Amino acid sequence: MTTAPVTLWGGAAEPACFLEALAKAAAEHPARTAVADEEQQVSYTALLHWAGAVAETLTRLGLAPGDRVAVTGPRRAGTVAAMLGCALAGATYLPLDPEYPHQRLADMLHDSGAKLVLHTGAATALPGGVPSRPVPAPPPHGTAAPAPPPPQCRPDRAVYTIYTSGSTGRPKGVSVTHRCLDAMVEWQAGHSPRGDLRTAQFAPLNFDVSFQEILGTLRGAGTVVIVPERLRREPAELLTWLAHQRIERLFLPFVALQMLAVAAVRLPGALRLREVNAAGEQMLCTPQIRALFARLPDCRLVNHYGQSESAMVTSHILTGPPQDWPDLPPIGVPLPGCEVVVAPRPGDGPATGELLVTGLPLSDGYHQRPELTARRYTGIAPTPRGHTRAFRTGDLVRVQDGRVHYLGRLDTEVKIRGLRVDPLEVDAHLLRRPGIDAAVTVAVTNPSGARSLRSAVVLDQGAAPPDEREVLHALAQVLPAAFVPLGLTVLPRLPRTPSGKIDRDAVTALVTADLAARRTRRPGRGERP
Repeated sequence: MTTAPVTLWGGAAEPACFLEALAKAAAEHPARTAVADEEQQVSYTALLHWAGAVAETLTRLGLAPGDRVAVTGPRRAGTVAAMLGCALAGATYLPLDPEYPHQRLADMLHDSGAKLVLHTGAATALPGGVPSRPVPAPPPHGTAAPAPPPPQCRPDRAVYTIYTSGSTGRPKGVSVTHRCLDAMVEWQAGHSPRGDLRTAQFAPLNFDVSFQEILGTLRGAGTVVIVPERLRREPAELLTWLAHQRIERLFLPFVALQMLAVAAVRLPGALRLREVNAAGEQMLCTPQIRALFARLPDCRLVNHYGQSESAMVTSHILTGPPQDWPDLPPIGVPLPGCEVVVAPRPGDGPATGELLVTGLPLSDGYHQRPELTARRYTGIAPTPRGHTRAFRTGDLVRVQDGRVHYLGRLDTEVKIRGLRVDPLEVDAHLLRRPGIDAAVTVAVTNPSGARSLRSAVVLDQGAAPPDEREVLHALAQVLPAAFVPLGLTVLPRLPRTPSGKIDRDAVTALVTADLAARRTRRPGRGERP
């Protein structure tokens, strides 16, 4: 039996164009620092003039509104000027990670039809024969810079295109319109404790969270401080940098937040954080994260949910003492202008099903992928707000007490002995054990074809290897039998994707290799074969 769909509405929204809001911020705070990197600090007036110079260059080169302009190279203040310059000219900004393989960059440039590549560093030999040039230099200090062109703020025009991984190996391009981006930026600026927070720019620029970091901060007249690339995977050094730079707002995937919290236990410092936003993967409240926020009573933790195809969808602020926070907090309620539908499947429980997204966050679809677009962007029965088209997220959720709770991916649903198993629940129990700093539980297939769970763990600095049998026995006292992993693999660190999320495919490969090695040697002390 299938229950009726459940819908949640985030309320009405009529967002202003973020370019108009930026111009207002520059008029009100002309000398305030808008963007800072290791080499320079750029005021609001200077940034707006620099973006205007980029826009003028694009127009002079013959680029028309809607043309795609790729931007690559190190994350610098010039990258922000290029992003804004594309928007001022009506062009579509296409961020490219310079660390990506040559062929992947070639595929993106070819698929997108980019007309130009702007780079912030040394000239890079990019594939595809697309013209390339440096980001235009800022107008010299003290010169009478021309006024920036009037903003190109058509709600249905694509502001940016980003590429996400595809199951076939071919990346998928998603274009997000002004309508979607303006709503997210306005919400972000108004949702934080203050709009003018000093915000760390941590995310890779081809990860959509970067737009929250940059545009959400500029919209509120705050300061964007670009995290040096060398610190992104060094939590102890990042912690010191956050204190030195007086950072007040931070956006991190869960695994990066967990590693930062572990470092904070060893290296307590004078952090000025007022808001930390967890985004990009399921949030897990670990003992280390609870301890960090217990030391930061004026800082709040916010769980964000969204995807490239719909940017920000829901948000949840954790309240009360950190020791009372749930292990797996909800992903919250929809943003203004967003309506979500929980579409049940046969056998799903009450208010449980696939999450569909409609309203302002909805993008148009995948670039030049009509069949895939038709599968994922589907027609639906009219919602209470009259929406008839939605994006199928592929995420299984449940609505409880008016909030959405994330249950996992439908396409990677883990079933052990016929039971749906949530590996995050296993991770939560492992992270309560002394000496374990990080844990990821994955499903592996045994030679017999049976599926089982195995967990990868990262140990605290100086901690002795755990007694595997003792750990698994302890888990068996609190978890159903199907949830108890059959073994542990100790890793020096968890592999991550370029965006900073846990690379679960790489974890699965490492755990599988460890399992195969165990079959060819005698088990160590306390170790299961």
